[in-house]
Amino acid sequence: MPIDRIRCYALVLGVFTLLTTGCNKAANTDLNYKTALNDHFKAFPTCIWSEPKKFPVQAATSDDSKTEGYDALTQEGLLTRTTAEKKVLIIASKQVNNYDLSDKGRTSWTPDSSQPGYGNFCYGNKEVTSIDNSTLGTNGAGVKTVDVSYHYKIANVAAWANSQEMKTAYPSIDSALGSNPSDRATLVMTGDHWQFVK
Repeated sequence: MPIDRIRCYALVLGVFTLLTTGCNKAANTDLNYKTALNDHFKAFPTCIWSEPKKFPVQAATSDDSKTEGYDALTQEGLLTRTTAEKKVLIIASKQVNNYDLSDKGRTSWTPDSSQPGYGNFCYGNKEVTSIDNSTLGTNGAGVKTVDVSYHYKIANVAAWANSQEMKTAYPSIDSALGSNPSDRATLVMTGDHWQFVK
């Protein structure tokens, strides 16, 4: 067999192997692990509050710790603010701000399906930047698993989250956007692809 023909067969076989491996979501590759993690993270966005909130909400104008975050959201057009007097005692009252979702805020609001009226402002999602280590194994049911350690960033960041007012009012945003932290996860083989477990 001529050498050119052998080289041609070898090249075709190499390309075929590369293509079939690239399309195999069950292969033990960093790309497949990254895809499984990123698919999971898209369903669980990063939000400004650790617990969902209900709107409308009221805060005393004298309490900067409560109004600062709402005022930053108001400045970004996500909330509306009105002022009112609230009776405290029969002869006393205090100035309060009432905050509610604006039309723009409703489009950025992520409702909590388990609590009607509650929700959160989510500004992006984790996206894996590198798979640093992976260890294959099996679980108690004999299903193939892999433990991975990885680095990630916050991607698909909403424009309103990048303002200095938001980063000042919500330091967790500034911290999340300015870092490339690491974490660990376990993936399990489900059918023909890897899936996030924990």
